[in-house]
Amino acid sequence: MEVSADDPLPRPRVGSCGAAAASASYAAPRAGHASDLCAGAAGCSGCHSSGGSDAGSDAGDGTASAVAQLLQNRLRPVRRTRSLNAPSPIQQFGPCGRIMKNSAMVMTIQDPASQRLTWYKPPLTVLVIKKVRDAAVLQPFVQLVTWLIEEKRMVVFVEQAVLEEASLQASADFCTLRDRLMTFRDGKDDLTDKIDFIICLGGDGTLLYASQLFQQSVPPVMAFHLGSLGFLTPFEFDNFQEQVTNVLEGHAALTLRSRLRCMIMRKNDGNNVSVGVGKAALNSPIKPPSTFLVLNEVVIDRGPSPYLSNIDLFLDGKHITSVQGDGLIVSTPTGSTAYAVAAGASMIHPNVPAIMVTPICPHSLSFRPIVVPAGVELKISVSPDSRNTSWVSFDGRNRQELFHGDSLRVTTSVYPVPSICAQDQISDWFDSLAECLHWNVRKRQKHLDELSDLTHSGSNDTLDSLDHADQLDS
Repeated sequence: MEVSADDPLPRPRVGSCGAAAASASYAAPRAGHASDLCAGAAGCSGCHSSGGSDAGSDAGDGTASAVAQLLQNRLRPVRRTRSLNAPSPIQQFGPCGRIMKNSAMVMTIQDPASQRLTWYKPPLTVLVIKKVRDAAVLQPFVQLVTWLIEEKRMVVFVEQAVLEEASLQASADFCTLRDRLMTFRDGKDDLTDKIDFIICLGGDGTLLYASQLFQQSVPPVMAFHLGSLGFLTPFEFDNFQEQVTNVLEGHAALTLRSRLRCMIMRKNDGNNVSVGVGKAALNSPIKPPSTFLVLNEVVIDRGPSPYLSNIDLFLDGKHITSVQGDGLIVSTPTGSTAYAVAAGASMIHPNVPAIMVTPICPHSLSFRPIVVPAGVELKISVSPDSRNTSWVSFDGRNRQELFHGDSLRVTTSVYPVPSICAQDQISDWFDSLAECLHWNVRKRQKHLDELSDLTHSGSNDTLDSLDHADQLDS
């Protein structure tokens, strides 16, 4: 994300030709003015210099005009704030207090309503990610690829492993398209600046895979629900032509899903050389690399050891606590509804700039999950007196061991995942909570009029009197 301390509304770059459009409708009040309600009032001494006093009817007319203007301004609807710099767009507090300016001071937070997709050149290349080994996704995949190539004249990329699936090779409809597809191999081919647009067909795992493929700028992602849960896949495939066309024309809202930048620092080498026993282990190459960008969470656990994990947690260099339990989850707001919520964490909207820290089965009755600001750096290491090592995984992948003296550094990445909304940022999230997690689902309490035995009862009636009345009625 391209953030400038002087630009209150940055435009995050997403992919090779996409950007998040920033709203320019917010104007911060001028420093030293008590209220914007008096803007334009001719008699307001705080906003306009009078240059002298008028006499007689001119003074009375001026006062009446100012009062009328002030009342009119009070009746106007209050505009929503479109940008927040740190806690507030106002950086001056009182007559002589303000935030000290520096280049790394401001993290800009856009109002969700201002995050709209815009293309500064027409998208030409599209990556289609399909759920592997799922027969239900086969026909939608063939339909989508055929339509993109023949109707939209786009260059379509697919993973080489997809073309090697037996079910797809047996499809007669797909044989004619096979030679017209561009392919890549995960871990071998670099897709940076080659893809303008991503379409996912499957479940939430396809979006996580798209995040893993692009470890820097991510193109806009449109995810169709063809999997099991579908919390991150808001689009239905029934009318995919109309929905994809709307996105290609720039008619779409974006949810910028923050990611975590995770780096493993090894004890024996500042360049992240793997720790092992003997020279052979020290000289062996590391694959995958020790820096990862994760969309959901990074998990530190005790692995196969029967002992409790003993993990030290630091925040911006300060020791916060030691975790004794099965492990620790460090998640994004997007990941707060994944493993973290199963471990008792709160659910955070993906537009909230935060990092969530959740213990896994802590051996303590008072260790609750916490939320820290997105700009901090967390350091996680195995305690020196720990009986065992720990294991770490990134979005469920690249699992590796953390030894004594190793550390894991976690902070918010500047490269979010721009997820395209089916409706908008608010509706999509709450619809997913209701449909996928059945959030706050219960039977409605009956109204008093619906309870026949209480319809004619008074406030002073007791249960004995109601029972006596029932016996008389019978």
